[in-house]
Amino acid sequence: MSGLFPTDPWDEVVGQERAVSLLRSALAGDPVHAWLFVGPSGSGKRAAARAFAGELLAAESVGAGDSQAAERVRSLSAAEQHPDLIVVERVGAAISADQADEIVTRASRSAVEGARKVMVLDEFHLMAEGVAPKLLKTIEEPPAGTFFVVLADELPPALITIASRCVRVDFVPVSADAIVTRLVADGVPVDRATEAAGFSGGDLARARLLATDDRLALRIAAWRDLPRRLNGTGAAATAVVADLRAAIDDVEAPLRVRQDQEVAELNERIERYGQRGSGARELEARHKRELRRLRTDELRLGLTALAGSYRDEMVVAADPSSAMAAVEAITAALDSLRFNPNEELWLTGLMLDLPGLS
Repeated sequence: MSGLFPTDPWDEVVGQERAVSLLRSALAGDPVHAWLFVGPSGSGKRAAARAFAGELLAAESVGAGDSQAAERVRSLSAAEQHPDLIVVERVGAAISADQADEIVTRASRSAVEGARKVMVLDEFHLMAEGVAPKLLKTIEEPPAGTFFVVLADELPPALITIASRCVRVDFVPVSADAIVTRLVADGVPVDRATEAAGFSGGDLARARLLATDDRLALRIAAWRDLPRRLNGTGAAATAVVADLRAAIDDVEAPLRVRQDQEVAELNERIERYGQRGSGARELEARHKRELRRLRTDELRLGLTALAGSYRDEMVVAADPSSAMAAVEAITAALDSLRFNPNEELWLTGLMLDLPGLS
């Protein structure tokens, strides 16, 4: 998305034709008040929620025949800057009981601009104990004009009661081919689009960042060559980790460019529309989360490439047991990333566990 008025916010939802068709059909009638989008991270759930919210909030302007006002609502919603689009993200490891109380309170308030407001509840597969009962009645019987869109990577037992009050929309993993097609349509060369899609984990936003990263191939090569720098010593592990972390620092540059553009667009919207509340604080918080997510994604990319080197060794080695153990260690490290470990200590420990290759 770029500019104030995206041609169609639904274009940001790639590879989810069935989900988009279902949501568009619902908008053509009288949409229910509670929705549950379920699918893996990066599958486009949040982009779909933005587009869906934009249409819900623009309905009043569309009915009045005011196309300019409708486009304004869609644009602000696409940027998560509309005052009646409330996005709730977890603070800490899980959605807390205090956050649930805040959701109930905010749901009870009147909309700022029109008759509707939309509450998008992100990552609600991560809920602390006792959260679901606090929210159940509000989601089941919200105030008039309030819509809920609950986003979850999966459906854990704690979410089942809330799910039973929602219309479920499933999002499938986005194929690399779908991402390549979209990147090429955006003007990215085929070779670069293919490489970016292959390391994006099915996430269009991540693929776009990688596609603008001129040093992607060099970083992948550095990760794959890493076993040749390891010799079991702390000195070698420390040197490798320092280089890896410096490379990840460099990766932040394209994201920061995009974030600067979003800040400029926010300021332009404020100047043009005089919207209530600048949203600057929320945007800053989102940018910080994006930077943390970027580092995690970059580590996943690197460890995937690193595992590839050891898998190649398994094919040619007379005794593949050492390489097999390395792949198992990398797999365990990838899994442990969800616990947000200290990056330097975590990487150093892994490097000390991995065998060197000649």
